[in-house]
Amino acid sequence: MSMETVLVVNAGSSSVKFQVFAIEGRGLRRLVKGQMEGIRTRPKLRAQDTDGKSLIEQVYAPEQVPDVAAALRTAGAWLRDAHNLEPIAVGHRVVHGGPEYHQPMLIDAEVVDRLESYVSLAPLHQPNNLAPIRALLAQYPDLPQIACFDTAFHRGHDPVVDHYAIPEHFYRDGVRRYGFHGLSYEYVASHLRSVAPGIADGRVIVGHLGSGASMCALSNGRSVESTMGFTALDGLPMGTRSGQIDPGVVLYLIDQAKMSSEEVRSLLYGACGLIGLSGLSSDVRELDNSSDPRARFALEYFAYRVGLYAGQLAAALGGLDAFVFTAGIGENSASMRSRIVERLGWLGAILDPQANETGQFAIAKPTSRIGLFVIPTDEELMIARHTLALLGERKIGTNLGTTAAQRPAATGSLRRRAS
Repeated sequence: MSMETVLVVNAGSSSVKFQVFAIEGRGLRRLVKGQMEGIRTRPKLRAQDTDGKSLIEQVYAPEQVPDVAAALRTAGAWLRDAHNLEPIAVGHRVVHGGPEYHQPMLIDAEVVDRLESYVSLAPLHQPNNLAPIRALLAQYPDLPQIACFDTAFHRGHDPVVDHYAIPEHFYRDGVRRYGFHGLSYEYVASHLRSVAPGIADGRVIVGHLGSGASMCALSNGRSVESTMGFTALDGLPMGTRSGQIDPGVVLYLIDQAKMSSEEVRSLLYGACGLIGLSGLSSDVRELDNSSDPRARFALEYFAYRVGLYAGQLAAALGGLDAFVFTAGIGENSASMRSRIVERLGWLGAILDPQANETGQFAIAKPTSRIGLFVIPTDEELMIARHTLALLGERKIGTNLGTTAAQRPAATGSLRRRAS
């Protein structure tokens, strides 16, 4: 009997990241971590085992991997032929669940059509998240696929948190603050339970700081506020995204600069943030290594905004017990962590420079009034856990027909307008 496994897929515009987890009782064990990168241009399949040992590093001709569907077929064939791995289900990261979806969902064509209506709310992510789902539905219609939403973790917010100060009918139509990076925050909250239970029950700010960046206020492990809102464009400046901006700037760009909505979208999503401020790079590592004063300014701006939002989130929590760094910048840039903690000094944060430089879990000095931690995020494990839980709940494979009754009805005119 072959090993039962779950495949986790996180698709981008030119790459498909995947992980395979073995199902062991009620638990999961990671087997393979890989990605197909350079789709359409210079496709390369890379994968490692749990110890980091390379399993494959193979280059393909562009015509062999012209799209996401081909990337999945190629990676799937390798998993099957080289490792005899045939997943019993696939879990997907889907950035936006809109007003309808607040928990992991078994996917069919109808659900995908609904999720397509939220493409305008996450144009960098949603189309790429849905492409592999459609490809697998077409190729393996009986293979259970589960969507896990980045917005779901924030859906328990108080209405005063999620409203904008605009007429109420817009909220009913779905124009509200959603929050993102929920799978990352959910993982960090669950991990804190096991490594720092005293902190996990308290008031914690988590900074998911990467090329996409946001922050979340956790109270007793639950999201109560986030820096991102209606789209993944709000809040902190990011690698190429502007973050918070006066709506009047958008009106100016359209009315005075005569830019089209598509040109404004491309600007705010692709030419702002660190790349816009520095004119050099969206990568903190490159900016850190640059002597150009614009690079230093971009880094200082990012740290300043993190500190600014920390004050806002601390106010939402009524105080602060700990700050957690996660994601690419948060996990790997000691210099950025140092800059940010300096901005948190008014909250009583005192950094231990040696612990910070060596990437320890706890990086605060004993005299610090708040805890400072570094926790590598694991969104893929979170997706695998949700997938396994849904398989168990619905007895996938023996009673697929139970899904329709548990699927929410379409709500709100936002979906209809965007369709």
